[in-house]
Amino acid sequence: MGRVAFVGAGPGAADLITLRAARLLAQADVVLVDALAGGELRELAPDARWIDVGKRGFRASTAQDVICALLVRMAREHALVVRLKGGDPSVFGRLDEELGALHRAGIDFEIVPGVSAALAAAADTARPLTRRGRGRSVALCTAMTREGHVRAARNADTEVYYMAGCRLGALSRELLAAGWPASTPVSAVSRAGCADMVQSDHSVADLGRAALLHAGRPCVVVVGVGAEPLQASRPVAIRRQRTATAG
Repeated sequence: MGRVAFVGAGPGAADLITLRAARLLAQADVVLVDALAGGELRELAPDARWIDVGKRGFRASTAQDVICALLVRMAREHALVVRLKGGDPSVFGRLDEELGALHRAGIDFEIVPGVSAALAAAADTARPLTRRGRGRSVALCTAMTREGHVRAARNADTEVYYMAGCRLGALSRELLAAGWPASTPVSAVSRAGCADMVQSDHSVADLGRAALLHAGRPCVVVVGVGAEPLQASRPVAIRRQRTATAG
């Protein structure tokens, strides 16, 4: 009987994973990898067997029960299985379901955190998610329900919506219905943490205009205080950014 390491791959760039994650990949016999985990990471585990169990919204994906069963089977056959997840395993990574499968099978595990897309987006755009005195709370939200409906709320000074890229117009309407003023700043960031990151500025009312720009790209939407550009006395250097304006 082996063990499983759940490893956060970060948002895409290989150099954003942790040292512990790199060490575990180097020791892995098998890697079960998500679609959003960067391909460059394969170089860290050249001798491991890589199995693609990727999930992408509205595309053909491996069913979750199949992933859980495969995870258990691989752990019974190998000393170390790495379950490589995009971002952080604990943030919209269905970690609870996979942990449950291992617990029922009596398989040991560990969890290695990673850089979630919300944090990568804040870093890439130099827009802190919290601001002293007025940005005291942050909520990480999934824009899509299991049934495929768009949902929004207003529970924090800054809210970050994952899995919203293909339904930005609907998200705009839901944000308005939840009580966000139409003029509230919004920052849409696709492929945060990657060399081809794209960011665009909007208000809640015109967020739908970002749909074409970010189409087909993993996108997070930052709403509220954390979406505001810094009011700096000198220009802030932002690397790896191609910025677009609404319209």
